[in-house]
Amino acid sequence: MVRSRNDTIFEWICTIFIGLIGLICLVPILYVVSYSLTPMSEMLKNGGFVLIPKQITMAAYKEVVRDPNMINALKVNVFVTVVGTLCNLVVTMMLAYPLSRSDLPGRSGFIRIIVFTMILSAGTIPTFLVVKATGLVDSLWSLIIPSLVTVYNFIVMKAFFEGLPTDLFESARIDGAGEFRILFQIVFPLSLPIITTVGLYYAVAHWNTYTAAIYYIQSTEKMPLQVILRRMINQASSNEVSADDVIPPETLRMAAVCFATAPVVIIYPFIQKYFVKGTLAGAVKG
Repeated sequence: MVRSRNDTIFEWICTIFIGLIGLICLVPILYVVSYSLTPMSEMLKNGGFVLIPKQITMAAYKEVVRDPNMINALKVNVFVTVVGTLCNLVVTMMLAYPLSRSDLPGRSGFIRIIVFTMILSAGTIPTFLVVKATGLVDSLWSLIIPSLVTVYNFIVMKAFFEGLPTDLFESARIDGAGEFRILFQIVFPLSLPIITTVGLYYAVAHWNTYTAAIYYIQSTEKMPLQVILRRMINQASSNEVSADDVIPPETLRMAAVCFATAPVVIIYPFIQKYFVKGTLAGAVKG
């Protein structure tokens, strides 16, 4: 197929436009990383804006790691993210799969009830009262159980299940397979893209949990990473910068941002191909 001159020009325009958008998104990220690594003397010399530092210092990161509660907070984040994401995926799959079958009795009614909770949520105070009544206050499970299912993720996963060939399910039933066997031996392998995508949504939400920890967690040793980093930044901001060896609060804040987002940035490239497939799930049918 021979491309015309107009097609070539259009592709070049799209490439340049996408490249400019990429640079616009990259500059703030590069600025945050550079600010956390640049000595304050060089930052002041360049008017507070450095994208590629000439000198590099790890003082801000050392200050972040030096906090005695940091390692414990990392363990809390890893536990909540891993266990919470697994629980989210299991419950969301067990809910989305049966409701994706058109022959399920009362299917439309269940879906309406679930979608209604997305439009009108219970609110902070009723949710806290439920968590308190169930004895989950000051427990790590209070960061997992109240958010076991997100309606948006349920809708995305249900739409993917609805797009799977029904012939596979009918053939499996003829061979004597039950619904659980169909789910875990047929649906699960075919649904890795959407499972990875929804799992990434859940994992990022758990890793960045802050508000729920403020409401439900009281013990310092059970605080997640974001709460500890926030306390550290507030403490640094309240201190007066009177010596050259004191780390400025803004530099510490940038280092905390990089420290908290690094795990997600590192993991994302390995699951990017599944993420793209899962995001486009349900966009094309037929």
